Amino acid sequence: MAALYVMIPVAVIVVALAIWLLFWAIDNGQYDDLDSPAHNILFDDEDPSHKAGLAEAKHPDKPTEQDQDKEPPRA
Repeated sequence: MAALYVMIPVAVIVVALAIWLLFWAIDNGQYDDLDSPAHNILFDDEDPSHKAGLAEAKHPDKPTEQDQDKEPPRA
């Protein structure tokens, strides 16, 4: 019976710590992009189109080298 007086507070502290770690990970962006790292393993790092895709994913508003080669649309 005396062990319960120790085990219950320890269990509550462990659960509180786990919840705090979960919210810390969410706030720090650990769950922002779950798909890209899993797909990156499938591509060759030397492939120019893969490098362009990675650059676009990091900076979506910045034009890539392939976009700069294209002519601008005419009005």
